[in-house]
Amino acid sequence: MIAPDDETPTLDKAHIAETAEEPRMPGHESELEPKPEWQPRYPGSGRLKGKVAIVTGGDSGIGRAVAVLFAREGANVAIAYLDEDDDAEATQGFCEAEGAEVLLWPGDLGEPAHSKKLVQAVIDKWGRLDVLINNAGEQHPDKDIRDITPEQLQRTFQTNIFSMVYLVQAARPHLKKGAAIVNCTSVTMYQGASELLDYSATKGAITAFTRSLSENLIEDGIRVNAVAPGPIWTPLNPFGGSSPEKLEHFGESTPIGRPGQPNEVAPAFLFLACEDASYMSGQVLHPNGGTIVNG
Repeated sequence: MIAPDDETPTLDKAHIAETAEEPRMPGHESELEPKPEWQPRYPGSGRLKGKVAIVTGGDSGIGRAVAVLFAREGANVAIAYLDEDDDAEATQGFCEAEGAEVLLWPGDLGEPAHSKKLVQAVIDKWGRLDVLINNAGEQHPDKDIRDITPEQLQRTFQTNIFSMVYLVQAARPHLKKGAAIVNCTSVTMYQGASELLDYSATKGAITAFTRSLSENLIEDGIRVNAVAPGPIWTPLNPFGGSSPEKLEHFGESTPIGRPGQPNEVAPAFLFLACEDASYMSGQVLHPNGGTIVNG
């Protein structure tokens, strides 16, 4: 394998810095038009009252919708994000307007030490952790598999699945009976995606990780499930995650005929995070616009 400029083979590194593949990623929701719909659609009912949740990728898109919905349902929320401070601060304000306390945590969760520091900050602030939402992700479209560089490949796996492992490892000592972990996989895990080869592979890994982690933790009363969204209108695709031709007809191929909105996905995360799903573990929910998958 050809080594990068510093002569350290990519796969020998514990962490790969951001690549230059799509310099606009992950993108700012504040710059996106039309704006995604993140607002909760119904009054809260206290389903997460007194709970503490970490939501990764919580500054925008699905993560914002989940964070605000959790806040409405009574949770205090730690919002982990990369570097989109404007979006994160806006989400913080929306959560605080629902009565929640909020911790903002910028940085790269693909760095193992960063995940440990996040969990420790949550414990220092609130003394507990009840719900872990692994939602952060990145994608880089490539029509030819030969265009996927070693750095991009590791970076995509690092953000999408390695970070989940790092966070679960850090959170595990603090997760008690009744805690819940919800991971974000994707319809691409089931259908495939011709331009998202490495991304789709990470989503397959996430689904397998979800099922295996459920088997590992269920005897301790910790439930692990996943959500597999279809095409959802968030900054991820417009700011470099899709090719222009794909973006032009984004979501139109679903049976419903349009992309979904973040607030059409967030309730699936809430259901799996709260006691309504007390008899569910190792499962995947599919808010994907009506696409039928075997899963």
